[in-house]
Amino acid sequence: MSASGVVSFTQQGWEQVLAKVKRAVVYLDTACAESLHWGCGSTCLLEAVGGPDCHLREFEPDAVGGGAKQPKAVFVLSCLLKGRNVEILRDIICRSHFQYCVVVTTVSHAVHLTANHVPAAAAAEMEGQQPVFEQLEEKLCEWMGNMNYTAEVFHVPLLLAPVAPHFALTPAFASLFPLLPQDVHLLNSARPDKRKLGSLGDVDATALTPELLLQIRCLVSGLSSLCEHLGVREECFAVGSLSRVIAADLANYTPAKNRKKTAAGRASVVFVDRTLDLTGAVGHHGDNLVEKIISALPQLPGHTNDVMVNVVELTALHTEEENYNVVAPGCLSQSNDTTAKALWEALLNTKHKEAVMEVRRHLVEAASRENLPIKMSMGRVTPGQLMSYIQLFKNNLKALMNHCGLLQLGLATAQTLKHPQTAKWDNFLAFERLLLQSIGESAMSVVLNQLLPMIKPVTQRTNEDYSPEELLILLIYIYSVTGELTVDKDLCEAEEKVKKALAQVFCEESELSPLLQKITDWDSSINLTFHKSKIAVDELFTSLRDIAGARSLLKQFKSVYVPGNHTHQVSRPHPSDYPLLILFVVGGITVSEVKMVKDLVASLKPGTQVIVLSTRLLKPLNIPELLFATDRLHPDLGF
Repeated sequence: MSASGVVSFTQQGWEQVLAKVKRAVVYLDTACAESLHWGCGSTCLLEAVGGPDCHLREFEPDAVGGGAKQPKAVFVLSCLLKGRNVEILRDIICRSHFQYCVVVTTVSHAVHLTANHVPAAAAAEMEGQQPVFEQLEEKLCEWMGNMNYTAEVFHVPLLLAPVAPHFALTPAFASLFPLLPQDVHLLNSARPDKRKLGSLGDVDATALTPELLLQIRCLVSGLSSLCEHLGVREECFAVGSLSRVIAADLANYTPAKNRKKTAAGRASVVFVDRTLDLTGAVGHHGDNLVEKIISALPQLPGHTNDVMVNVVELTALHTEEENYNVVAPGCLSQSNDTTAKALWEALLNTKHKEAVMEVRRHLVEAASRENLPIKMSMGRVTPGQLMSYIQLFKNNLKALMNHCGLLQLGLATAQTLKHPQTAKWDNFLAFERLLLQSIGESAMSVVLNQLLPMIKPVTQRTNEDYSPEELLILLIYIYSVTGELTVDKDLCEAEEKVKKALAQVFCEESELSPLLQKITDWDSSINLTFHKSKIAVDELFTSLRDIAGARSLLKQFKSVYVPGNHTHQVSRPHPSDYPLLILFVVGGITVSEVKMVKDLVASLKPGTQVIVLSTRLLKPLNIPELLFATDRLHPDLGF
C-alpha cells in the first residue's frame, strides 16, 4: 500500500494493453495518450507494436484507416462505447482492411450498463456477464465484413497520468469543475415539477444532469479500481457540493461492495471542490519553478498537463522562428529516463532558487561524465549559463542520446527564465501582496477602485501592463480571497466602473483570444458592440460573486461530532484515522499545493502516506477558462 501505487496502477493497466498491440495499428484518444505519456512513455508502445513503421494514430472522425497490409487494430479509448464514439469506431473500421480488432475502454462494463439505462437490480443479476461488450464484438466483426474475424472488447482502468510517485492527474476529467450558485438556477429550470433547490447545499445526485452524473460515475469507477489495486477499503469525506456527490457515489458504488469486504488496508479519500479556494490556483505566491514553466511555455498539443519545449538549439538548424515546427518539441514528462525523472521530482519538491541550481548541477555532472569541455561557474544561475552547458551536447550524438531527457528539462528551465511571463510573475506577486494588505484594511469597493487604472485598452498597454485575461485572473484572486461580500452602494458603484472599463477593453481588442471569445460568445472584436460586451461582463461578475460566496456553506463541516447526550457522544470517522490519505481536488491543483499537502501531512501526522489526485495541473489562466465554461452541467461524453 505505497504511494508509488499510482505508478504501478497505471503501468499495470498499460501492460494489459501492450500485450495486445504487436504489429497493430493503434488508435488512442487524447486522454489515454496522456496517461501513456506520463505513465510509461510512447517508446514502450512503439516497442510493443514492433516493425519498422510507426502505426500510432489519434482516434478521431478523420483518422486514417488500416491498409491492405494492416490486418490488426487496437483502439484505446477513455470514452463510453456509445453514440458518436461508436460511429467513429465503425467508420474507421469500415474504411480499413482489419481482420482482428481490439477495443480497450477505460470505462467499466458496470458503467456501460448505467449508460444504457439498465436498472440496478437487473445489472446486479448480470454479475460476471458483459452483454454490452459482447454485442459490440459482434458489431466489430460485422463492420470488418466477416463474422469469423476476431474481435475483443474489454475494460482496463487507465484513469491516471502519474506526474510523481505521490501525485497523479485524471486527463479524461480535465474539464470537470465544481458547480457555482448560478448553476442552481439552471438545475431548477430543468426540473420544473420537482422541489426547488435553495442553494448548492441542496444539490445531490438526483438534481444533476444525466451527462454530469454519468461523468461522475465514470470517475468513481476508475477510483474504485485504484482502491482495489491499493488493497484498501476507503472511507469517503467531502468538502464542497460536487465533491459531496462524488464521495457519496464512491461510498455507495455497488460493484465495489465485495472488494470492500475483503480489503486488508484502510484509506481516507477526501474530495475537495476547487472553487472553495481559487486564490491558490490564480495566485503567484507559489515559489516553484515547474509552476512558472507550465505558465510560460506553450501547451503540448492534445495535452492538458505538459508543455512544448523548443529543442531547435540542440540541432544544426538556425534558431529562427520558422524552424521551430521543423523539429518535434520536447516536454516535461520523462517516464523512461531515470536521471531526468529524478530531476523532475526534485523540481516538484523544491523552491525556485534551489530548483534552478539543481538543473545546473545535473547538467554539469552529465557534461563531466561525457568528458565535454565544461567551464565551471558559480553564483547566480542564468539562462545564458544553462544554454552554454546544454550546447556542449549539440555535436555529440552519443552524449545527446544519453541525456536527452535531462536536456529537455534544462531547455525548459532556460526558456522559462528568459520568458517575459516570468518577469511579470513578480509583478503579479507584488500586486497580490498589495491587494491582501488592502483587503485587510479597506472595503472591497476601495480594492476595485485600485484596480481600475490598470484596465487599459490595447492601444495604451505596454508589456508591463495587464492583458484582459490577466485582469480576470486578478479579479478572481480578489473575489476568492475576500470571501462573502457585504453588498452596499459603494460596492455596486465600484463594480459598475470596473465592468464598463472591462467591456470597453474587450471591444477595442485587435483580436479576441479564445478565452474572450468564450466569455463574449463572439468570434471577433470588430463586430462586438459595447452592449453585447457589457452583458458578457455582467455575467462574468455574477460568477465572481459566486466565487466570493463559495465558502458560505462550510459551517456545516466544522463539527466532527454527531449531537448526542453527555453519556454517549458518538465521534464520526475522521480522515486522519487511517494510514493512507488520498486527497482528490475536483477542478485542478497547482504544484505548490501538492507540495504543501505532502509537507503538512508529514509534519502533522508522521507515518501517514498521502496520494494527491486531481483533474488537472493548473496554471493561473486555466481558472478563468474553467470558471466561465458553459458546459459544466452538460459535459460532452461523445453521444
